[in-house]
Amino acid sequence: MSSLLSNYMQMEQQLKQLQSELDKLQNDDRLKAELEFKEKLEALMREFDKSAADVIALLNPKPAAAASAAAPASGGTRRKRKLKIYKNPHTGEVVETRGGNQKTLKAWKDEHGSDTVESWLVRVEE
Repeated sequence: MSSLLSNYMQMEQQLKQLQSELDKLQNDDRLKAELEFKEKLEALMREFDKSAADVIALLNPKPAAAASAAAPASGGTRRKRKLKIYKNPHTGEVVETRGGNQKTLKAWKDEHGSDTVESWLVRVEE
């Protein structure tokens, strides 16, 4: 029963704190200006029978058009991966790869461990 009472008292304290913060906000001139703008905008939207989406499209028409036009234009021109050159210190064998799925490199990683093989990286080229 006492936990119920303490829970009630805690919630009551939180409510007082939230009410205090709300009172401060209601007296903030910036909030008042934003609320006035919102009311006027909504009145205009009703007057001209426009939705929020209509207003957004009117004020910012480019993103929708640019997004649909940009996607096909880039058509598979992904940036080329960097060339990594590894040299096995045990055999002297060199592997050049642009991806981590290279057969010899995978075999080295299976045998010696990924961290060890990464330490064999000689250089990276564009």
